[in-house]
Amino acid sequence: MSTDEFDLREPELTAADLLVLDDEHFAPETVAIVTGAASGIGRATAVALAANGLTVVGADIDEDGLDGTVELADDVDAPGTVHPVPTDLTDEDAVEAMVDAAAEAGDLRYVANVAGMQHIASIPDFPMAKYDLLLDIMLRAPFLTAKLAMPHIRATDDGVGAIGNMSSVHGHYATQDKPAYITAKHGLTGLTRAIAAEGEGTLRGFSVSVGYVLTPLMVNQIEDTAEERGISEQEVVEDVMLGQARTKEMMTPAEVANLFVFGFSSHGKHLNGGDMLHDGGYTTTYE
Repeated sequence: MSTDEFDLREPELTAADLLVLDDEHFAPETVAIVTGAASGIGRATAVALAANGLTVVGADIDEDGLDGTVELADDVDAPGTVHPVPTDLTDEDAVEAMVDAAAEAGDLRYVANVAGMQHIASIPDFPMAKYDLLLDIMLRAPFLTAKLAMPHIRATDDGVGAIGNMSSVHGHYATQDKPAYITAKHGLTGLTRAIAAEGEGTLRGFSVSVGYVLTPLMVNQIEDTAEERGISEQEVVEDVMLGQARTKEMMTPAEVANLFVFGFSSHGKHLNGGDMLHDGGYTTTYE
C-alpha cells in the first residue's frame, strides 16, 4: 500500500452528498451559527444547513474562504442562505457581535462549534502561545458562544434548539504529540454535558466525534506528524491515520456535516449531553 492509493484532496461537495430532513424548525426564519465556516467541516456544515432551508451565519477569520462557502451554497442550489460574518474567535467582542448578528437574522436555535486548529509537538516542546491559541479557539470560544446564544434559544416560542460541538476521537483517547488538541476536545465533553444539564430538555447539547477527515487541516498534519515522529508520510497515513481504524477510508466533510444536521433535527431529540461517535472503529476496537 502507498499514499498514492489515497486521494488526499478534499472532495468536491455536491447536493447529492447532503442529508436533507423534514423538520418544522428547518425553515428560513430559523438561524444557525457555524464557526470555522470558511473551509473543511465548517464549510460543509454551513452548506448542509442551508440545504435544509435554514438561515446560516457562517463565522470565520478567513473572509475569502467565507465567500467561497456562500458560492458553494449557491452552487448546490441550497434553499437557505449563508450570511458570512468575519469573526476572530479569540476576540470576545467579535464573538458577541457574531451572536448578535445571528439573533437579528431570525430565531437563533442552533450553534455548530466547528472551528479548530492543530499543532504537532510533544508536551515538553509545546509552545505555550500555541497552547493558549488552540484552547481559545476550541474551548473558550465554544463556551462563550454557548453563553451568549443560550438566552436567544430560550427566548424562541418553544425554547427548542441545540448546540453541537465538534469533538474528535481525541476527545475519547490520547495519542502522542497533540496535547493541546486532546485537552481541548476532552474539555468539550464537559461543556456539552453542562449545556445539556442546563437546557431543561428542549435546549440540547451534543458533540460529534470522528476520525481523520479529508480537510486542509488534516492534510497539513501529515508532513508535521512525519517530521515529529521520524517516519515517512506514507507511514503516517497507513499506520497513524488509518492503522487502527476498521473502516479503511477517511470521512468527507459532508459526511460529518450530515451528523450535525441529524443532531439538530427533531430526529435527534434524545441526543442530549451525548456524543455521536462515527470513527470507523478507532476507539472501540483494538488489535
